[in-house]
Amino acid sequence: MTQPAATPRIPATLIPGDGIGEEIVDATLAALDALQAPFDWDRQIAGLGGVKASGDPLPPATLESIRRTRLALKGPLETPSGGGYRSSNVRLREEFQLYANLRPARTIIPGGRFDKVDLVVVRENLEGLYIGHEHYVKIDDDPHAVAMATGINTRAGSRRLLEFAFDHAVLTGRKKVTIVHKANIMKALTGIFLETGLELYERKYKGQFELDTVIIDACAMKLVLNPWQFDMLVTTNLFGDILSDLVAGLVGGLGMAPGANIGADAAIFEAVHGSAPDIAGKGIANPIALMLAAAMMLDHCKLTQQATRLRTAIDQTLNIDQVRTGDLGGSASTAQFTQALVSRIRNG
Repeated sequence: MTQPAATPRIPATLIPGDGIGEEIVDATLAALDALQAPFDWDRQIAGLGGVKASGDPLPPATLESIRRTRLALKGPLETPSGGGYRSSNVRLREEFQLYANLRPARTIIPGGRFDKVDLVVVRENLEGLYIGHEHYVKIDDDPHAVAMATGINTRAGSRRLLEFAFDHAVLTGRKKVTIVHKANIMKALTGIFLETGLELYERKYKGQFELDTVIIDACAMKLVLNPWQFDMLVTTNLFGDILSDLVAGLVGGLGMAPGANIGADAAIFEAVHGSAPDIAGKGIANPIALMLAAAMMLDHCKLTQQATRLRTAIDQTLNIDQVRTGDLGGSASTAQFTQALVSRIRNG
């Protein structure tokens, strides 16, 4: 009798991160183990953990691991506000040219202020004001009298991101894509993004989905008045950073918000919330955001059946078993939620 072929193993980098990172990573690994996901993990450090271990928030060994695997799952990394070291998240995007930030937001627990929300924000990840070209101008005895920043958007960078968004819309059956901009005021910086999107749609995608445009401030208002009028939002770096968190708030907050940073040569999947050092080690962290990021990682690796099983188990654990962590109105610990989820996966 012929034995079934073994599932090919997939090398992947694992970065638990700081604060609650270890706890939510352990929970997510338990879920992936129950799914028999074929990842071979190379555990690495970054963020504050990297600084403490080697004096570098993004150690060379971590970068080399991602270059080799081209795939990573990452917990939250601590970044100091104001001074200190530069964001490891931004450095990772730059190092591996992760130009597309994919942020889905879907209602999992019904009955909230907004129900049945199913949105995707696609954010350009490498350009705009996030390029970090900033400096101060000294006046008299004040070395920080004037602060200046330069934003840069390119035609090529805009087209690359818009093509990713439009292709993702077609692949996942999205009916409408909305380009978010501020071209009425920032005519060059965001105008080039809008112009490129309109031209690309007419040339290559017309008829495959509806295309709409909206100014960023109007978009923010419309999202909190009637989020169901949108399906997919695609926008520049800073606007995408803001809108993706706003959209997460429609479905319960950052604890329910996964993210993917995707480029030509690597993809990094993450929980987008902070490291929450105030609750680290207490066993009460909500691991759902990282688990949903792992589901996106499974999709990326064409393991769609396992991705669907993971999302279904999360839904059932929350809504049928009513096992929820404190931030979702329940009393379950991280371990109790994980145990209930793993049971759902194995018995589902």
